[in-house]
Amino acid sequence: MITAINPATGQDVGTYPLHDDAFVDAALNAAAAAQKEWARKPVGERAELLTRVAAVLRDGKDRYAEMIVREMGKPLVEAEGEVEKCAYNCDFYAEHAVRYLADEDVPSNATESVVAFDPLGVVLAIMPWNYPFWQYFRFAAPALAAGNGAILKHANNVPECALAVQEVMEKAGAPSGLTATLMIDASKVARLIEDDRIAAITLTGSTEVGAIVASQAGKALKKQVLELGGSDPFIVLADADLEAAAETAVKARYVNVGQSCVNAKRFIVDNAVADRFVELFVEKAAALKIGDPMERDTKIGPMARANLRDTLHSQVERSVAQGAVLKLGGKPVEGEGFYYPPTVLDNVKPGMVAACEETFGPVAAIIRVNGADEAIAVANDTEFGLGAALWTGDIVKAKQLSRRIEAGAVFINGMTASDPRYPFGGIKRSGYGRELGVYGIREFVNIKTVWIGPAK
Repeated sequence: MITAINPATGQDVGTYPLHDDAFVDAALNAAAAAQKEWARKPVGERAELLTRVAAVLRDGKDRYAEMIVREMGKPLVEAEGEVEKCAYNCDFYAEHAVRYLADEDVPSNATESVVAFDPLGVVLAIMPWNYPFWQYFRFAAPALAAGNGAILKHANNVPECALAVQEVMEKAGAPSGLTATLMIDASKVARLIEDDRIAAITLTGSTEVGAIVASQAGKALKKQVLELGGSDPFIVLADADLEAAAETAVKARYVNVGQSCVNAKRFIVDNAVADRFVELFVEKAAALKIGDPMERDTKIGPMARANLRDTLHSQVERSVAQGAVLKLGGKPVEGEGFYYPPTVLDNVKPGMVAACEETFGPVAAIIRVNGADEAIAVANDTEFGLGAALWTGDIVKAKQLSRRIEAGAVFINGMTASDPRYPFGGIKRSGYGRELGVYGIREFVNIKTVWIGPAK
């Protein structure tokens, strides 16, 4: 059985039976058969499904948002935004799929040749709890438009959301069997990866789990896209607009209660403005309301699980023991639920826990540096390479510095975020492959050369 726990109360909110091997086998057979038919449909017809999916999401936004809040604790306004973002993503690919998947002509002296984009088959999506709708539809919209099928193995602490995304697909009129949600233990995933009916794998999750899945998929010689951990730098140079930088920095750190791979985590600030930036940051972080995530003015809800809060608090304590200065927060909130307050650690040094480990929760690490060169060096001094933000008043300099930052995305005078228009993914131990944009829709396709000689 799978039991969902409301992180705001610590109380059980639902129990769900696991699917047995017979159910899983039937789902794989159905997906494999449905995908073959789906692949033969014109891209434009496949795109029409996404338009219907977007409509179903918007029609059910209130109910789906409440599910998200109930199972993982995201503040309600953010949960509503998550559902809307899923709908926007579906609309985006409905509009652009035909163009993104069109054959590309290849100039040749004697032939008419093209590069074609054919679907791979059924893709296994192993998804996390922190954005229980977005993580799925971020992958599913382009993958389905490209002609693939989709099997979801979701995180076991969001079972209602896992079943709900399949409900969305069915309400939108997806072909029977083309998509499915499997309620199974993690121990069953290796068999799915090995199964010949699965053509490729996409995973969003921890670096440790990513390494395991990559090993299993590599042994089976199957394509993977991995979006893993991050310790994103937020660089503030001396000529930055400090008020705007601090305002954005607080949002970048504490959105989703800090539980995102792409949250800003290390705030690398030029010493010339560090005191003022920290003052502004602490002031704005302290003003964030902690409370019931169903209340519309709540900014900080509970963390998703008790063990995640325990891990985060240990990281804070160990960082302070190493010499970091606690400026705000730093202790679990007493009472029911898994709450942890906005926390700020100043004078964090390279090598400290808060600088080296991914802090997956509402903890900000302030690292002081001297100048842009040291800022870039500290930003790159990590095993991760997902996103980065760079704040400066000199855009010419910012463009130059952005090329030196080791990350899959650099946002200048803004906060790192995913957007259907742009590719999303990381380097180093943050994973490989890309989601979103034209590159995302082409991850799970066979990029096929079609060489055409003269007819005889």
